[in-house]
Amino acid sequence: MQPIALPDRAIVTVSGQDAQDFLQALITTDLDLLDDDEARPGALLTPQGKILFDFMVTRDGTSLRLETGADQAEALLKRLTMYKLRAPITLSLTAPAPVTVHFEETPGAYRDGRFAKADKAVYRAYGAAGETTGTDEYERLRIASGVAVSGADYALQDAFPHDVLMDKNGALSFKKGCYVGQEVVSRMQHRGTARRRVVIVAADTALPATGTALTAKGRTIGALGSVIGSSGLAIVRIDKAGDAMASGDQILAGEVPVTLVLPAWTGLDFPAEADEASA
Repeated sequence: MQPIALPDRAIVTVSGQDAQDFLQALITTDLDLLDDDEARPGALLTPQGKILFDFMVTRDGTSLRLETGADQAEALLKRLTMYKLRAPITLSLTAPAPVTVHFEETPGAYRDGRFAKADKAVYRAYGAAGETTGTDEYERLRIASGVAVSGADYALQDAFPHDVLMDKNGALSFKKGCYVGQEVVSRMQHRGTARRRVVIVAADTALPATGTALTAKGRTIGALGSVIGSSGLAIVRIDKAGDAMASGDQILAGEVPVTLVLPAWTGLDFPAEADEASA
């Protein structure tokens, strides 16, 4: 498959002798586990545990690169500058930044850890690219792999990391110690209270537009995110979806009947409310 140039991306680079220690105390990703050839997802959370910024983290020599959406890059830089104080680090912004997706191992590219969880080979490269094609094939693969992104699938400051599978894709650490919002997400993990999850949506006809409500028995259980043709992603209440499935009730996206599947790589399943009540 031909490489794909991603639009509207930006890079915040953190350099200096304390770059890793600085970020390690702020973001969800455990940087001690970040390999030199890996692109790992991560986020900077609000104190209440919701996703304030999301990004892909890579190493660039001794520096760390945060690849993010161009629409949030300046705000991310400003927030990191607020935390910087007198730390011996340098922050810089490249916007827009050339980001290319490859589908085979490529010199200088980083394997995307989100797709690796789904056993898909996707690599991210930074810098000028050769001939590329449109993004549709990448979007289809992203949907089929259950990889959610902010903007298309969820709004920043409105989702917890568990909602978008960060507890499953390597973005969220429960062992490295404190970071912003860590107490909230750790509580969700240990209590098992996460009920909103990304699902893969399929229909026999074209799905309606992003933002369309998903309903079961007339009650809203989620909303469509990314959509291409008859496939899409959504964040839903999996307990409500599980209850509908157990009862044989139809799930609708607008007026379109749909089926919901949790990404296999997550190991999650749909609990039914009746099952939970008897547990």
